[in-house]
Amino acid sequence: MRVLVLSAYHADSHRSWLDGLKLHLPELSWTVLSLPPRYFSWRIRGNSLTWAMMNREILTAEYDVVVATSMTDLSALRGLVPELCRWPTLVYFHENQFAYPQSQLQRQGVEPQILNLYTALAADKVVFNSDYNRQTMLDGCDQLLAKLPDYAPREQVAGQLARATVLPVGVAVGSQTITLRPAGDRLKVLWNHRWEYDKGPGRLLTLISECDKRGLPLDIYIAGQQFRQRPPEFEQIEMLIRRSRSLTLNQFGFVKDAQHYQELIMSCDVVMSTAIHDFQGLAVLQAAAAGCTPLVPDRLCYPQWFESMFRYAHCDDIAEEAIGASEKLGYFLSCKRAGNLPVADVAALTWPQLAPLYRQLLQCVAEGRNK
Repeated sequence: MRVLVLSAYHADSHRSWLDGLKLHLPELSWTVLSLPPRYFSWRIRGNSLTWAMMNREILTAEYDVVVATSMTDLSALRGLVPELCRWPTLVYFHENQFAYPQSQLQRQGVEPQILNLYTALAADKVVFNSDYNRQTMLDGCDQLLAKLPDYAPREQVAGQLARATVLPVGVAVGSQTITLRPAGDRLKVLWNHRWEYDKGPGRLLTLISECDKRGLPLDIYIAGQQFRQRPPEFEQIEMLIRRSRSLTLNQFGFVKDAQHYQELIMSCDVVMSTAIHDFQGLAVLQAAAAGCTPLVPDRLCYPQWFESMFRYAHCDDIAEEAIGASEKLGYFLSCKRAGNLPVADVAALTWPQLAPLYRQLLQCVAEGRNK
C-alpha cells in the first residue's frame, strides 16, 4: 500500500506518531511531506500554497491513501492540486483548535478553528487520538456554527463528523519494561511536560508549595521541552524547591538524550500532570508504561486512560486542587514505604497492540470502506 503523509506542523508528538507508524507498519510504502513547527499562524494557512507550488510532483504521484494531520489545509490543497482528489484521505487529529486554553497574552481568532472544520469535512475519514479530543471538536464546531447569522448547516456538519473514530498514538515499545521501585522514605516525582501555559505551571507551583507546607519528602524531577520564552512560574518553582527543607530538585530542564530520558522515567516513582490542556497525555502514558504511578487531574483525556485512584479532583480553585493532589502524593508515599506502589495498565495503548488497528484502518480507507 502506498501512503502519502502530509504533516503541516511537524511537532514532536506528530513526529513520534509517524515514526511509530513507519516502524510498526514497515510493509507500507511511505512518502512524507512535512513542515517545521514554527510560525503557527502562517504555517496553517500557508502549507497548502507551499506544497502546491513547491512539491507538486510528489502530490500528483500515485498513492492508495493520503494521511493528513489536522494542521493541513486540506480543502485548499485539494483545490490547488485537483489530482489529490483521486485518492481517499484520512485526517488524523492530534489536537483541535477548539479546546486550546488561551493565556492573557494569546489572542487567537476563529480562522484556525475554521481550518480544522474544513479539513475534517474534506476528508473521507476523520480519526482522533482520544475521545476527549473528538468530543471537544464536535462540540466546538457546533458552537461555532451556531454563531452564523443564517444558513448554518449545523445538522449536516454534525452528521458528517459523527462518523469520526478514535485511535490513540501508540506508546513506544522501548518504554514498556517495568522495573520494581524499591521501598524508601522519599518519593521520586516526575513532571515531564512542555514548559508552557497550557501545561499548568501555576498549578504546579501551587501544588509544590502545598507539598512543602506539608513537609512531604519528595525528590522532584522537572523535565520537558523548553522554548525561548518560558512562564515565570518556573523560576519561582526552582527557588521554592531549593529553599525547602523537605523537597529536593534532582532535575530541572529538558533531557535531550533519549537514553538518559528513558533511564530517568524508569527511576521515578510517580509521573504527574497539572495540565489544563492535554488531548492524549502521551508523556504521562510513556512514563506509566515504564512503571511510573500516574497522578493526573480528573479532566481532559485522563479519565479515559486511568482509574480514579490515579486521578485527583479537578477544581477551578487551584489551591483546593493542590490540596487534593498533595494528599494523593502522601498516599503514594505511604504505598512506596510499604512496597506496593500501584501501577496503571496501559498495555492496550502500546504500538504492538495499536499497529494492527492502524493497518486495518488504512486498508479500509484505501478500499473505500470508511464509514
